[in-house]
Amino acid sequence: MSITVTPILPRFGAEVSGIDITGPLSEENKREIIDIQNRWGVTVWRDTGLDDDSHVAFTRIFGDVILAPKTRGRPRFAHPELFDASNLDADGNIVDDEHRRLTNRGNRLWHSDSSFVQERAAQSLLLCHEAPNGGPTWFADTRSAYDDLPQAMKDRLAGLEARHCYFWSRRRAGYPYTEEEVDRFPHSVHPVVHVHAGSGRKALYLGAHARDIVGMEREEGRALIEELNDWVGRPEYIFPVEYRPGDMVIWDNLCTYHRAGDFDESLHRRDMRRTTIRDPQAPDSGDGSVQAMFRQASQTDGRIAGLQDPKS
Repeated sequence: MSITVTPILPRFGAEVSGIDITGPLSEENKREIIDIQNRWGVTVWRDTGLDDDSHVAFTRIFGDVILAPKTRGRPRFAHPELFDASNLDADGNIVDDEHRRLTNRGNRLWHSDSSFVQERAAQSLLLCHEAPNGGPTWFADTRSAYDDLPQAMKDRLAGLEARHCYFWSRRRAGYPYTEEEVDRFPHSVHPVVHVHAGSGRKALYLGAHARDIVGMEREEGRALIEELNDWVGRPEYIFPVEYRPGDMVIWDNLCTYHRAGDFDESLHRRDMRRTTIRDPQAPDSGDGSVQAMFRQASQTDGRIAGLQDPKS
């Protein structure tokens, strides 16, 4: 099969077609798909024909799959690898849950999945089963954004590290955590600029989970984070993807940001399912770090934010 690649922006994002990914792939095809992903950062696959089984199977060509955190109530999926990025319950009804709406609001900030733990995420594979009209996912190119920075800024960023916290982005989304409460939650530390292993290019690594710059006064560090996040969100580095059932987007969290688009989630159904690959260069905690973070969030949201205490 001949794979066709159609760029979306000159340096970032591509639609990929011409190959059936619902079944086993040759080693040559796997290598080509990985190379395409490494080059473009985000790939869009239309009308894939994938179901839950083949979605998970295809994901494994990229590496080790991170298990999804356990959800409250009855799970929607048989596969523990599937993250639920929907607004539906196990019976297919729209969820009326302020806790979930606030979490989804946080997803509308530019971020990289799992930057709030040391065990970072690499590729995320989001498959559409049902989508509203509108409500795209937006993607941003952190490699080209770094390339285009003034040299003085590149020099300033050399060697800097940022502290990331899941509860910081939740606070920004509307959870009424205080600074002192966020201080007590776990943080991860990552370089502000790192080398993307798949391409050898440097990329910014911040987003909404980034809270402070190590060694800087808090306000100075946050001003720098905000400046860089705004830079990455410039029009020349971003594009949206609209979905139809069967469409899939793959993005590399180590060289992109993404954010969810707006739609009325109390009226419109959205069924999106995501698998996520562990950064092969990150420490392997056996899924413990991601699981523990979401478990702590579930246990503290009701107590601190004044929401109904969810059952863990």
